[in-house]
Amino acid sequence: MFKTIGILAHVDAGKTTFSEQLLYHTNSIKQRGRVDHKDAFLDSHAIERERGITVFADQAVISYNNSTYTIIDTPGHVDFSPEMERAIQVMDYAIIIISASDGVEGHTETVWQLLRKHQVPTFFFINKIDREGSDVENILQEIRINLSEDVCDLTTAFHEGIMQEELIEFIAERDEALLETYMDNGYDETLWFQTFKTMIRDNKVFACASGSALKDIGIIDFFTKLDALTETFYDNSSEFAAQVYKIRHDDNGNKVTFLKSVSGTLRVREEVHYGELTEKITQIRIYNGSKFKAVDQVHAGELFAVTGLTNASIGDGIGALKEKVTFDLIPTLKSKIIFDASVHVKEVLRCFNILDAEDPSLHVFWDEYFQEIHVHVMGIIQLEVLKEIVKERFQFTISFGEPKILYKETIDTTVNGYGHFEPLRHYAEVHLKIEPAERNSGISFSNVCHANDLSIGHQNLVHHHLFERDHHGLLTGSALTDVKITLLTGRGHNEHTSGGDFREATYRALRQGLEQAKNTVLEPFYDYKIKVELDHIGRVLSDIQQAHGSFEPPETIGDKILVKGRVPVATFMNYSATFASFTHGKGTLSLQFGGYDRCHNEEQVIEMIGYNKNADAEYTSTSIFCAKGKGYPIPWNEAEAAMHCL
Repeated sequence: MFKTIGILAHVDAGKTTFSEQLLYHTNSIKQRGRVDHKDAFLDSHAIERERGITVFADQAVISYNNSTYTIIDTPGHVDFSPEMERAIQVMDYAIIIISASDGVEGHTETVWQLLRKHQVPTFFFINKIDREGSDVENILQEIRINLSEDVCDLTTAFHEGIMQEELIEFIAERDEALLETYMDNGYDETLWFQTFKTMIRDNKVFACASGSALKDIGIIDFFTKLDALTETFYDNSSEFAAQVYKIRHDDNGNKVTFLKSVSGTLRVREEVHYGELTEKITQIRIYNGSKFKAVDQVHAGELFAVTGLTNASIGDGIGALKEKVTFDLIPTLKSKIIFDASVHVKEVLRCFNILDAEDPSLHVFWDEYFQEIHVHVMGIIQLEVLKEIVKERFQFTISFGEPKILYKETIDTTVNGYGHFEPLRHYAEVHLKIEPAERNSGISFSNVCHANDLSIGHQNLVHHHLFERDHHGLLTGSALTDVKITLLTGRGHNEHTSGGDFREATYRALRQGLEQAKNTVLEPFYDYKIKVELDHIGRVLSDIQQAHGSFEPPETIGDKILVKGRVPVATFMNYSATFASFTHGKGTLSLQFGGYDRCHNEEQVIEMIGYNKNADAEYTSTSIFCAKGKGYPIPWNEAEAAMHCL
């Protein structure tokens, strides 16, 4: 039986040390490494060992009883949380490590919400119980308040498959049918055990244990219980289907695509289909830390890597799996790449496009208007690590401009946009309806165009061009979002329509519509939770108001006050240092990305960015018509009257 187990936590909770103990107890490594000794097996990259943090989601294979486990050790630092989210997509079960001395922290809640979104059955391990002042019961209570009430403690309630009375009652409270069976026929050990496993798998209950990874207390006992309480079901007889969850490049520059097989088998030299491509698998690798072994075939449920897929990207479905996975964790900062003039810009772009394939959240792009390369990032630590990676892998030095808030734009009014592209021997016309959509919904598309007006092939081109790149707004040049675009009608020409004509007409139609609409700037927000002593709540509420945030009525929890709300990232991104100073480290501040909303200082942001829509030659609202064998421009405010499809 193949099982993929993810290890997740807030930074410094003991994730890597916990993983190290599992590897040692299952005879996968001969000697336990330590993060502070810079020899942990799964922190195999030099950058990780020097910094003492996990940056990359690496994996190890272990065998225990009758199962083969792939253990994924994920980053705990918020700057590398997109790497953690990509790994979540392929987990069968997850273990959240919580430090007994720190409790449920901000990033712990982010991890929990992502696991719930993807319905990954989850165990908890309360670590560092050897620390002075640690209280397991208090941490369990924190988990129940902040994450889920459906948490049970396995430490004493479940041993060698036998359930104690407290666990039986816990399960009975959550399964009426089982309770009725119990009342009628008494306790059936096999039935209750299987029900417990099913409830864990169905995310109805979440089992917890405690110990110390550093002191090797409770680790193997917990894993033995996890082994007994987990099961996976994969079908090797079905058609091969897999999902891409990671891209890397080996020392020779070969693209290595990491897959999780969900059905069927795959052999070397077989062809697989994805998107419009069919390609042959040239090698299959099973990775264990930084090393791998080549194998001839893999089965459903396994994690492995292949070579031969030239265009696969993270989130793609392979074979029978057609859906592409989308990701929630979005960087809120962007930064300019600064490099020496001796390095050609094309070389810098080439190297960063490789990094972009490995981490799509970077969203590397060439800003034609400013003649700059930009990347999207989560924070300062990520920029520092990127510098080191570029130096190590590509042998040149870079730096970054000061990170700036990543703004977006949307519209408040519904408009029709018109685009016409007809220089000599070219022809395309597109009419789009553009309307506001729900906040944080992105861009959606619908089509009401009749095939008698525009061929299906040309309709598909319009759809393709709308999603082949990010489109930007008129106020700051930031990415357009939260709009629904409907193809109303269009026109092509049997002889004169050629490649690229509908791209030109589509872009012009979209831009012409934005010229008519009421545009607005959006900025990223944090959802925050702050817990402080009563003496500090006045200062906290004042700071939130000054930061243009909002808050719910404060709650009293024990001797602390809890306040929740939303606040702009721009005004609160550096607040943690101030907060730690005046609370003397006794308060807790949890910040989670809460999506985009209206910018609190739109006019200042527009002025600061200084985008000039009329100078953006690559993105025009002017349509091109033809008369007397020559093309001529029609400005956006006259374009509708000149259209051919009206």
